[in-house]
Amino acid sequence: MAFQKAVKGTVLVGGGALATVLGLSHFAHYKRKQVNLAFVEAADCVSEPVNREPPSREAQILTLKNTSEFDVLVIGGGATGSGCALDAVTRGLKTALVERDDFSSGTSSRSTKLIHGGVRYLQKAIMKLDIEQYRMVKEALHERANLLEIAPHLSAPLPIMLPVYKWWQLPYYWVGIKLYDLVAGSNCLKSSYVLSKSRALEHFPMLQKDKLVGAIVYYDGQHNDARMNLAIALTAARYGAATANYMEVMSLLKKTDPQTGKERVSGARCKDVLTGEEFDVRAKCVINATGPFTDTVRKMDDKDTTAICQPSAGVHIVMPGYYSPESMGLLDPATSDGRVIFFLPWQKMTIAGTTDTPTDVTHHPIPSEEDINFILNEVRNYLSCDVEVRRGDVLAAWSGIRPLVTDPKSADTKSISRNHVVDISESGLITIAGGKWTTYRSMAEDTINAAVKAHNLKAGPSRTVGLFLQGGKDWSPTLYIRLVQDYGLESEVAQHLAATYGDKAFEVAKMASVTGKRWPIVGVRLVSEFPYIEAEVKYGIKEYACTAVDMISRRTRLAFLNVQAAEEALPRIVELMGRELNWDDSKKEEELETARKFLYYEMGYKSRSEQLTDRSEISLLPSDIDRYKKRFHKFDADQKGFITIVDVQRVLESINVQMDENTLHEILNEVDLNKNGQVELNEFLQLMSAIQKGRVSGSRLAILMKTAEENLDRRVPIPVDRSCGGL
Repeated sequence: MAFQKAVKGTVLVGGGALATVLGLSHFAHYKRKQVNLAFVEAADCVSEPVNREPPSREAQILTLKNTSEFDVLVIGGGATGSGCALDAVTRGLKTALVERDDFSSGTSSRSTKLIHGGVRYLQKAIMKLDIEQYRMVKEALHERANLLEIAPHLSAPLPIMLPVYKWWQLPYYWVGIKLYDLVAGSNCLKSSYVLSKSRALEHFPMLQKDKLVGAIVYYDGQHNDARMNLAIALTAARYGAATANYMEVMSLLKKTDPQTGKERVSGARCKDVLTGEEFDVRAKCVINATGPFTDTVRKMDDKDTTAICQPSAGVHIVMPGYYSPESMGLLDPATSDGRVIFFLPWQKMTIAGTTDTPTDVTHHPIPSEEDINFILNEVRNYLSCDVEVRRGDVLAAWSGIRPLVTDPKSADTKSISRNHVVDISESGLITIAGGKWTTYRSMAEDTINAAVKAHNLKAGPSRTVGLFLQGGKDWSPTLYIRLVQDYGLESEVAQHLAATYGDKAFEVAKMASVTGKRWPIVGVRLVSEFPYIEAEVKYGIKEYACTAVDMISRRTRLAFLNVQAAEEALPRIVELMGRELNWDDSKKEEELETARKFLYYEMGYKSRSEQLTDRSEISLLPSDIDRYKKRFHKFDADQKGFITIVDVQRVLESINVQMDENTLHEILNEVDLNKNGQVELNEFLQLMSAIQKGRVSGSRLAILMKTAEENLDRRVPIPVDRSCGGL
């Protein structure tokens, strides 16, 4: 078995012992010239896409079925697999890509959303004089710059603060961060800088003040990972790759090589998950880019092969935007157990993570309450005590499986490779494993290079450096203004469309329905607090969305931002998709149920809902219990011991507030633990106890009842004796 470490060589230039070993003194003008030449090469060598729009899924499946033999068949539609397909097709290879689920349905949509070189890897490289780690960081920094260049609508530089609480750490961290800038060279996004304590608190006012010495700010990139993955796959489709999601590989096809007499992998038996139809897809070369499922495909080739994947679970949580500044992230380099945690603004929310624990490979990873609480506890350590970090503020949570790999050729077979590896089996199956999101393009380049060499394919060098992804070419920071002016969209919606679809945003705007209002003229929202509009559902189907889960998690990011909002939007999303895809009532109900299970288990709704269960204890002071009972009895005027929609409507009408019955039903259902259509006193007290403990926040019923009580109290007539008996 030919097993290659896929690490690119680096020319070492410069003086000084450390510089000589790590090559930290590359000439900036030489590097800038190198990068510019790479972009020119891509622009000159790659022709225009063969398709203005990606062909429909049906057309792609026909191509898969009717093509006698592809040059390359890629299994796996994550970032790496999609990158392999794009690299191959732009070299002129006849390319196919199949994905068992949806594009980016696995690890690639569940990342920290950073495009980074790896600050902590550079620290290890310097401390241990590890040239491999240095090369890995240097390659990642080059890829970071390229990704920001080719998808400017989906990515942007992000300043990240590293708070310092000990004086001796300030120069130590400053040197490390400056070396990070130096290694990036001409690819440095912006120069890092030091902040005094007062300036650090200006930028990040919710930071823990006690013992704070100062802070260092450095820059990395941030992106919308699932949309980025989709853009790569759509770009490959536009250049002519036959790409199909929901296409499962059942087995690998093999044929005997007439020259050697050995069996060679020659394609795959595929099954359309949506229809159940099976057919063969033949190819000269098959690439396994299945992330955590790497060994599953490798064992299809050779059931006795040594496993190389060591999966690790990384949990992230999403909290309200007020937990962090809008444009400043935070890095905790040393948590209580030595792990690194990021605390970042993302899509106007705050994302925190990640954990790193061994796990089993599964299609449906579930975030555990233990991991969620670990992250919350670490967040409490570096946020001011003025900020109450509440469990109830976790709006969504997810677990992603990081496919770490081992090198079977290593003397220590348990050691985890810090870079990606390309594995070529005896029968010619090529596996790309390991690596990270940022380096997907260079991983794909190394993989196709290996494929060309191993299978004698006729192809030139990689042409993906500088190649714009779908939506990026004609995007500009002011594009959203044209959307507002030309179509009458809200500014927030227009900004969202421009940042999600780039120059394709106009096509979404054309599909937007009229609101019937003076403003906005078009663009009906799916949920009021997020800028997603109904037209995106119709456009999402053009982007190969096949299920409601595709729509709430990857075409939009609702599920990753707020599980309750995603659940509220589901009925309308299913209705719109059903209209476009001709779903009957049974199919619509099935889609609703599947999407709700997805939210409940995979997006943290289960953990969130378990904060308030019929087993929750009531731990309130006697005075609090009396106060909440009085509030409850203002609604339960008949002293029944429970309240219904009718009771709430009666109180609301008395203070001139109108609310439709469906909304009221949703509000009560959140607290109705035994689901009997009514909220009992005990359930209400459990709710208020959970709110006091911070396990539940944003309860609509609690806020509505408090507001109604205050309005009722204000309307109580003042007794005559309060004004001394008269005028």
